[in-house]
Amino acid sequence: MKSKLIATVALLAIAPFAAIAADGPGHCNYTQKNMFAGPFKVCDMPATAEQCTTLGTTDENSDAAHGAGNCPDAGRVGVCDRGADGQRVYYEGDPDGLEIGCGFQGGEWKAAAK
Repeated sequence: MKSKLIATVALLAIAPFAAIAADGPGHCNYTQKNMFAGPFKVCDMPATAEQCTTLGTTDENSDAAHGAGNCPDAGRVGVCDRGADGQRVYYEGDPDGLEIGCGFQGGEWKAAAK
């Protein structure tokens, strides 16, 4: 009986932290297009639902969809790590050109493993 009580108390203590982790900002998939580049299928993380709505209407961007967790791994061309501004994952485009564009965003380009 004592072990069940301890297990229950431990579970109740951990549950709020698990809920916070599950409610994290998530990611935003969208089509990025502006006067300089695109269209490219991209994903920004972390991104809240509100940030995703903004991303989907900035410049000529479209098709924004917010999701939980990190951006999908499958099909990545590379990632522009923009430090405190998060990561932008590219699923389309020429890696060399995207690396240059990443530099203009103040980021560090990381090509996907082949």
